[in-house]
Amino acid sequence: MPAEPLSAHAIEDALRELPGWRLEGDRITRTYRLPSHFAATGLTVHVARIQDELNHHADLTLGYDTLSLAVNSHDAGGAVTHKDIELATRVEAIAAGHGAQ
Repeated sequence: MPAEPLSAHAIEDALRELPGWRLEGDRITRTYRLPSHFAATGLTVHVARIQDELNHHADLTLGYDTLSLAVNSHDAGGAVTHKDIELATRVEAIAAGHGAQ
């Protein structure tokens, strides 16, 4: 069963609770800056574990000391759904533990 797209209002409300996350086109995105490449890599691995637990995956871009995420739901025609907000919320909860800003 495909996920239901969220309304623009529901996305705005959710993003108010997720500092640094924003809507870009049809995806929600966030770039984290970390203290080192090793820390950025550690966060990437932790995010990968969360994605596997949720069976929902973002596009990840690892830089020297950054990790960028962009996510939407393919089964909802590329729209933002509750699955995307759940993933963002879970990532936000662990990012600071890796030194992310």
